[in-house]
Amino acid sequence: MKNNPSIRLVFSIIIATTLNLKTYAQKAFHAPIGSNNEQQLTGKFEANWESLSNYEVPEWYRNAKFGIWAHWGPQCEPGQGDWYGREMYKQGSRVYNWHVENYGHPSQFGFKDIIRNWKAENWDPEKLVALYKRAGAQYFFAMANHHDNMDLWDSKYQEWNSVNLGPKTDIIERWAQAAKNNDLPLGLSVHSAHAWLWYETAQQSDHEGPLKGVSYDGTLTKDDGKGTWWEGLDPQALYAQDHSLSEEANDIATIHGQWDWKNGASLPSVAYSENFYNRTIDLINKFNPDLIYFDDTALPLYPVSDAGLKIAAHYYNQNMKLNDGKLNAVLFGKILTDEQKKSLVWDVERGAPNEIQELPWQTCTCIGNWHYSEDYYKNDRYKSAKDVVHTLIDIVSKNGNLLLSVPIKGDGTLDDKEIKIVNQIGDWMEVNGESIFETRPWLVYGEGPAVETSNPISAQGFNEGKIKFGSNDIRFNQKGKILYASIFGIPEQSIKIKNLGKSSENALKIKKIELLGSNEKVKWKVENDHLTVEKPNTAPNEVALVYKIYQK
Repeated sequence: MKNNPSIRLVFSIIIATTLNLKTYAQKAFHAPIGSNNEQQLTGKFEANWESLSNYEVPEWYRNAKFGIWAHWGPQCEPGQGDWYGREMYKQGSRVYNWHVENYGHPSQFGFKDIIRNWKAENWDPEKLVALYKRAGAQYFFAMANHHDNMDLWDSKYQEWNSVNLGPKTDIIERWAQAAKNNDLPLGLSVHSAHAWLWYETAQQSDHEGPLKGVSYDGTLTKDDGKGTWWEGLDPQALYAQDHSLSEEANDIATIHGQWDWKNGASLPSVAYSENFYNRTIDLINKFNPDLIYFDDTALPLYPVSDAGLKIAAHYYNQNMKLNDGKLNAVLFGKILTDEQKKSLVWDVERGAPNEIQELPWQTCTCIGNWHYSEDYYKNDRYKSAKDVVHTLIDIVSKNGNLLLSVPIKGDGTLDDKEIKIVNQIGDWMEVNGESIFETRPWLVYGEGPAVETSNPISAQGFNEGKIKFGSNDIRFNQKGKILYASIFGIPEQSIKIKNLGKSSENALKIKKIELLGSNEKVKWKVENDHLTVEKPNTAPNEVALVYKIYQK
């Protein structure tokens, strides 16, 4: 058979055909955004990683260190926590059971109806942003849309938006005005690129019981709306489910392994990608945000579409145009390669790396659940102000920033426990903020038991809370000739700092030491293998003590 020319010819044709099909599939896999969409502003940056790698993180962001995030939208209305709009369609889940009991079966009352119920009747953006600023926030973030695919502004390309439905107001416009009034840079978070996968539960059905096989409302079309409250609206503009399911879509957890559009994920259409591109460009053009957060691996829809690359290039070029050629914008992405970290800021979700990072980065986390959860309130599950401050100190010591979400109830207010936590953060920051803002990492980020314990990042991050900080843990950062040494809590005895001993390669010539927030004279002595600092008679706070070390 090896020497038969006819057979060889047949095999050659088969191989060539297979390669052509593979090439076609790859081209289809990477769906380009057409020229008939929102115009991409040209300039220094082009829509490719090589060009985007010319990005430099602006100094204002490196100095800011701390931002607060209003991760708020219609999923906060039920008060049942994050990913409500996905899990309400999974029979047997806690959220499904709660939804059926409180609203009815999801074939009749779906997430579109949750949107209708959400009124945000007590929302006061000015009051909230002022509270965040008082807590020490140096920038403010608002969520522009989530995986639930509802736009929270007067969107040109999504009829399911907060002006047409629910609160019937331009939420982002009002957040933006509040940020401006409080002189805070505006950040916007965009999560809707994954609605295609995220809502796949909405096109499924019960697997048992009297409504077994009855499709949930994710398959409804515009024609089905005649005579309903949503007549004239197209549910597919919200749910985006006119497509085949991803592999293993019956397993609600499979999506986590398909977040980068691999492992059997159903691939988005060109029309879907173009709609996301247009909506995001529209958002950028309307509000000129200082920061944009994408809840995506690398960039939105990458690598199945060039939409994310084009959005990034447009955003940088537009920002430079608005700032007389200076780039002041900050763009975030997750699970970045070393090369991609040169193009945008690496965001670590609910976690932190174990070392100082050469490039600035950010942790995003929340004091509770990402969307408001009554359970967190009732069962005292919020992070304390002490936990938040410890997280912030650790992150800043490693060249990072902290973006903190404080969940907002559906009506637009914070609960009393959250307000107390935010104010307690502000109390600590008022005295100790100088050790955070405008600082840079020192030669080492810290010492103590937590430094000596391995705590690797998993996927997007997710390693926070696995190691508890104690009063033997110390973190460093610096500002000019000032070194700040932060102690996690109140020490039980004298503090011994190994990195400042005479024999340490990091030893300093110390002029004096002060304890922020205290008038007590600090007693200290440099010994061969450590610096000894006597514990104060009265601690200025119970959260974290900060020693200000002056060099000669």
